[in-house]
Amino acid sequence: MELWPAIDLRGGRCVRLAQGDYTRETVFGEDPVANVREFVAAGARRLHVVDLDGAKDGVPTQAALIGRMVAAAGAPVQLGGGVRSRETAAGYLAAGVARVVIGSLAIERPEVLEALAREFPGRIVLGLDAREGLVATRGWLETSTLRAVDVARRHADLPLAAIVYTDIARDGMLSGPNLPALADMIAATHLPVVASGGVSCAADIRRIAETGAAGCIVGRALYDGKVTLAEALEAAGPGA
Repeated sequence: MELWPAIDLRGGRCVRLAQGDYTRETVFGEDPVANVREFVAAGARRLHVVDLDGAKDGVPTQAALIGRMVAAAGAPVQLGGGVRSRETAAGYLAAGVARVVIGSLAIERPEVLEALAREFPGRIVLGLDAREGLVATRGWLETSTLRAVDVARRHADLPLAAIVYTDIARDGMLSGPNLPALADMIAATHLPVVASGGVSCAADIRRIAETGAAGCIVGRALYDGKVTLAEALEAAGPGA
């Protein structure tokens, strides 16, 4: 299973939110480029980056910083947050981002997701952030009436790289992953599913791997020292 250490950006800093709440922010670094270098030096083979400002405001406000992070990484970077147009997605891919996560746009304008997936096969990720099973959009500030598993099924035939499935209630809480919901998502699609939200220890990563998930995003547990990157990589198994 692939392991994706997470770097969430807000105001040019590395932060984590609790349950997607912008008023419950913890700052973990003033220099995200340094965070990138530290993760890669410690053995990370890929990174998951989220532009929280972009997710909230709908525009790529931290593109220059992300470009520096990609240049420093020397490893695949998966990026989400604020990608609300074909131009933004294509710009990030041209700038060296390996995979772009499409969330709100997939719900509000699914035809754009479909066109992007066909234009950039294997480089577009469907981001499904769920609150009690329903997809949330616009930086988790709005909740739709659509079930995440239904959206996954709707787009199952597209040449997507993966689905990133986040349980918002668990995100940043170190409360353990929602394994039943993850299993339902994996059963709903043949696309690779990357789990996000709730990882608190190496055992959680092993449990996620046992579900058949293709990947696991780990954030706060690494920053709080609940698990080291070496322990997380070992728990994820070969190919992490």
